Amino acid sequence: MKKDLGVVQAVYPMPVLMVAAYDEDGVVNVMNAAWGMICNGDRIALFIDEEHKTTQNLLKTRAFTVSLADRAHMDGADFFGIATGNKMPDKFARTGYTAVRSAHVNAPIIEEFPVVMECELADVVENESFYCIVGKIVNTAAEERVLDEKGKVDPAKVEALIFDQFRHDYYVTGEKVGRAWNAGAGLMKQ
Repeated sequence: MKKDLGVVQAVYPMPVLMVAAYDEDGVVNVMNAAWGMICNGDRIALFIDEEHKTTQNLLKTRAFTVSLADRAHMDGADFFGIATGNKMPDKFARTGYTAVRSAHVNAPIIEEFPVVMECELADVVENESFYCIVGKIVNTAAEERVLDEKGKVDPAKVEALIFDQFRHDYYVTGEKVGRAWNAGAGLMKQ
């Protein structure tokens, strides 16, 4: 029997995404965003607040990157979520992380995170329920150490952080338990 919990954000897992953009002076700002998802073959939707410094930056530059946070950089990723660039202009510098300019968009790639999507601003969707930044993914890059023998990202090697909205903890990805579009195939024959 299930127990009523009231209104709970009961979606698990949630990604831990590092959204990065330059300001008008070329200063890097990064934020931690859990409310994001792929919304088309080459689109990512980020449900983030318009007031964030990173949001304001990407609206001006019309470009940003989205990286997967990993176990090795959990402290920095969490810091990017609790510190605000609106009040802490040296937020990125405090981490000691390294940013390089993307060759594909006018946005920084944070070297420490193993997988990055380089995006152009495609759309802003705003209504009374949400504010959404939609990016067109123009390139995805990954460290060779997280690739399998076929050149695809291996989630077990990435050790991507996932956010638990129930208790506000971080977990990591890793264990493969089945193959998509295959695990339920036996039920098709019934």
